[in-house]
Amino acid sequence: MSRSRMFLRILLRPLIVRRGSSAIAVLAIVVATTVATAMLTLFTDVQAKLRGEFRSYGANLIVTSKTGDTLPPNALQSVESQIGNSGIAAPFGYAVARVDGRSVVVAGLDVERTKRVDPFWLASEWPASGAALLGSRAAKQFGSSDLDLEFRGRKLHVRPTGILRTGGAEDSRIYIPLADFTSWTGLHANTIEIASGGRPDELSGLTQRLSAALPEADVRPVKQIADAEANVFGKTRSTLLLAVIVIVLTATLCVLATLTSSVLDRRRDFAVMKALGASPGISSALFACESALLGAAGATLGFILGIAVAFLIGRINFNSVVLPHWNLFPTIFLGGIALSVIAALIPMGLLSRTQPAVILKGE
Repeated sequence: MSRSRMFLRILLRPLIVRRGSSAIAVLAIVVATTVATAMLTLFTDVQAKLRGEFRSYGANLIVTSKTGDTLPPNALQSVESQIGNSGIAAPFGYAVARVDGRSVVVAGLDVERTKRVDPFWLASEWPASGAALLGSRAAKQFGSSDLDLEFRGRKLHVRPTGILRTGGAEDSRIYIPLADFTSWTGLHANTIEIASGGRPDELSGLTQRLSAALPEADVRPVKQIADAEANVFGKTRSTLLLAVIVIVLTATLCVLATLTSSVLDRRRDFAVMKALGASPGISSALFACESALLGAAGATLGFILGIAVAFLIGRINFNSVVLPHWNLFPTIFLGGIALSVIAALIPMGLLSRTQPAVILKGE
């Protein structure tokens, strides 16, 4: 017990006596860990928000039949078992029908699923049984009167009740409930659109799992959305890492200079310890413990300040609440200790070469 108390006193006394040097080292670590905490918190939070924004652009995976026929009856169940709670799937059936001698693509859809997969679709009214949703270009072509759809000699009478505007190919199609589509054409869904969350690598893994689960289907990402998402996340991550590396290197140099100065000022103290029988390992371990203590204190303060900075940036720049991510604390805490210990390696090398006789003689 007495040895532990003595070691603690020896450990803490230099930090108290040399408060200026200790404060400078702690401040450098606080700056580094504050920036790291704020950036990591913002990146984690913004990344989740960006994924939500990208999901509003529609599906990022498409499952279609390789042969052009309908998908297996259990295809939707197989897809849902693979995506779990990380996404939503919507089945579609497509057929080329004729209306008054003119060809048009008619699609069957699941209304509730489509609303979640393609939230950017602007529909004035979604179709119920016996009704149809006309794309804006199809509405100009066929008008608002009742339509008789014909496919392979089978006819279906529908009542247009809504107009769809997406700015894409959907504006030229006619949409009806999937149940009506199947009973009229005899065809099941031949396309499944998937809006899946997760990182680009997770999306790639999901694509592989779906391809294995549905060998008769072609699974492909929507290139524009997948590429844009990967590009945005990649640039954001690169910018974050570069900024953190620059700040950490600067802080390391500052801590290194402070600890080196501390060792040079305390050469006589360490020389006396060696003259009294302390081994070089004990002196180095003592100095490493001092450095680790400074790193732990700076990392703790930096983490708290980083949370505050991230919160303020979120409120001021993004007008949203950025919540703290407590799972980052172990990384920041250990990182602060590692930074200070690494910065102490050169001063520890100076300690190991200290010659007590030379120092105590004043040479």
